[in-house]
Order: sequence, then structure tokens, then C-alpha cells
Amino acid sequence: MDRLRIDKWLWAARFFKTRTLAAEEIGKNRIQINGEVAKASRELKVGDQVAIRLGGGLERIVRVRGLSAQRGPAPVAQQLYEETPESLAAQAAAREQRRMGSEPALSIEQGRPTKRDRRDLDQARRSDWGDRWSASLDDSDDS
Repeated sequence: MDRLRIDKWLWAARFFKTRTLAAEEIGKNRIQINGEVAKASRELKVGDQVAIRLGGGLERIVRVRGLSAQRGPAPVAQQLYEETPESLAAQAAAREQRRMGSEPALSIEQGRPTKRDRRDLDQARRSDWGDRWSASLDDSDDS
């Protein structure tokens, strides 16, 4: 076998859990082969460079080292490709940025409202309703 469909290879190399997911990502133009946007039926050969755009703006660039139409264990799947040094550096930088980022929970000034706070909020909301316009028939002045 010297050529294989890109969706099968992405599935066999364990980039995606199913071929359907791989085909959907290809359909969204998130996969490129040798700098060109790929279609699911595009055939891949050893030596091709595949760019895979993942969530979070991360892009993995791999060079195809082998072809397999069967999905095997992860160590075997990792032998099907070789990641470029630029891609590894970008992953490390993204990993470091996530590690150094602030904890979202720290931006919350107060925690969850207590029972008393909740009652105060509900009371304030109820008092606001009296000031609002009502569409009831009693308030009509058209008669």
C-alpha cells in the first residue's frame, strides 16, 4: 500500500476518534496536506506534510512516516508520523502559557450568595415589579 485516504490515516494515527470526526474536520478546512486544503478522499503518501488545526488555535504539523488502514494501539499509531520541531515548540509554548495563565475562579470577588443574600436579591426583584408597566385590563384608560 503506497497511498491511503487522509480520513482513514487520521483515524488510524489516532488524531480523531472516528473517521466521521476526521471527515468533518476535513470538511471544515482544518486539515492541509503539503500546504493545500485537503478533501476526505485525498490520498496521502509517505513523506507528505499534514497540518492539523486543533481547538484553541493550536496547529500540529506532522510528516507522514507510514500508512495504515487499521487503527492500532497508540505506540504503533505514533510511528505513523513524526512531528516537526516547530510544531513541538508551539505546543510547548501553548502548554506553558496555559500553565502560567490565571485561574478563572480567582476573578470571582464573591462566592455563592448566602441564604440571606438570596432573600435580599429576591426582595429587591419583587419590589422592582411594582414600578413596571403592566398589561392588565384594569390599567387601561382607553374607555
